[in-house]
Amino acid sequence: MGTAGGTFLSIVPNIHSEDIARTVILATVGAVVSFTISLLLKSINKKHKK
Repeated sequence: MGTAGGTFLSIVPNIHSEDIARTVILATVGAVVSFTISLLLKSINKKHKK
């Protein structure tokens, strides 16, 4: 726990606000794409079962 906390605290000062914004945007895009592909695959799977 101490090692993880020390690593985290040593990384925090090196993170810039634009890095955080970029990470949030990429995570959002990734989640949306994943959800969309999941729905598409479910739809294709239902059509093949009929």
